[in-house]
Amino acid sequence: MSATTASTSVPARDGLPSPQRAHAMLVIILGLAVSVLDGTIVNLALPGIARELNSDASHAIWVVNAYQIATLVMLLPLASLGDLVGYRRVYLIGMVLFTASSLVATFAHSLGMLIAARALQGLGAAGLMSVNSALVRLTYPRAQLGRGMAINSMVVATASVAGPSVAAAILSVASWPWLFALNVPLGILVLVLGAKSLPVNEPAAHSGRRFSGVDVLLNVLMFALIFIGADRLGVRGDPGQGTGVGAWVILLAGVAVGFIYLRRQLSLEVPLFPVDLLRIPVFALSMGTSVGAFCAQMLSFIALPFLLLEAYGRSHFEAGLLITAWPLAIVFMAPIAGRLIGKYPDGLLGGIGLALLATGLALLATLPTHPSNADIVWRMVLCGLGFGLFQSPNNHTIVTSPPPHRSGAASGMLGTARLTGQTLGAVILAGIFSFWPPHDGKGQVIALSIAACCAAVAAVFSTLRTRQPAPRHA
Repeated sequence: MSATTASTSVPARDGLPSPQRAHAMLVIILGLAVSVLDGTIVNLALPGIARELNSDASHAIWVVNAYQIATLVMLLPLASLGDLVGYRRVYLIGMVLFTASSLVATFAHSLGMLIAARALQGLGAAGLMSVNSALVRLTYPRAQLGRGMAINSMVVATASVAGPSVAAAILSVASWPWLFALNVPLGILVLVLGAKSLPVNEPAAHSGRRFSGVDVLLNVLMFALIFIGADRLGVRGDPGQGTGVGAWVILLAGVAVGFIYLRRQLSLEVPLFPVDLLRIPVFALSMGTSVGAFCAQMLSFIALPFLLLEAYGRSHFEAGLLITAWPLAIVFMAPIAGRLIGKYPDGLLGGIGLALLATGLALLATLPTHPSNADIVWRMVLCGLGFGLFQSPNNHTIVTSPPPHRSGAASGMLGTARLTGQTLGAVILAGIFSFWPPHDGKGQVIALSIAACCAAVAAVFSTLRTRQPAPRHA
């Protein structure tokens, strides 16, 4: 039996048969891991890249920015394309582009060439991320979908913090081009396995479907201008520096473009930015929950190193170990949360998890003047357990509340909510540090307090979902 026949012989909503399901999930995990990992893996190598390619640090940072902007601006367009032509096709083309651009980056002999390769790599990563959750929905039976979302949550949590460690291991034995070269054999493996095992969905015919270049352009401009404006406000480097008028002009221009773009989307039957899905109350509440939770996470993840290094005098090694307790707790909790999905309402699980996160952040904000490592670790663990309990059920609701033919749009919104919340958190922190520099610890305490408030608001949004009826198509 051919791979295509095997994929389509089982109704998409019932998932894949067991052996093929495991192979498909392996492909999905590998693609997700490498695309998330490559967002941060280059950070540690930037000084060496700048030195070897005869550039300065302000230009070299675009090796990171090009990847992240390309990923962010193309998530929704490629998710929409997945609804039109099939998620499997978008995923595999994304991996082809990711692998080919990694090869180009490996042999880049100038900074411009490397930045261009990283932009193409980010475009490939957007293809992987945009349809990731939609493919998980096709892979697992409805009764086991929570398990698939829990695995996704673990991969994102692990890969998002593993970049510096993986980079350090590679750079200890090889030069920076190997950070990209290792993607090539991995990408080829994913392509070979994916062509045989990924599920195939037949796009539903819909008279309102179209792929508009104008909408794609507005989407790109909105997210790019907001990202660049946030970046110049201090998301990169030392928060609190470079908060000039130009940064605010760029940021406000992005907001203005967004206003025009979203008004245009309201008149479309199947919009690129899925405002139609935001009319589903449980979906809208889940998006608000996600943005608030990731805003809290980013606020704390940037503030905590400053708190531990500047206020408490920990070494970089000690600070890294202490912060690692948070993602480890997520990895521990994610499979437990996956097993609870279906037994208890997603909104209730998310609300409890975010309440734990808010409590942990508030406790971190009220640490004593000279805390022990144990004082810090158990608070970090509480935050990680709460975040892990929230993430899988929330993602489950985002993916399953829209109708199946809009799974791609939902998958794209899941990633967009994460990146939007993280960008918002970074902008808020930049503003805090511009008023309260991090040297005495006051700015960090304020940031953690605001993060706790964001998590508490997100908990309210999550709990409100329990009053909403479950969508009939889920």
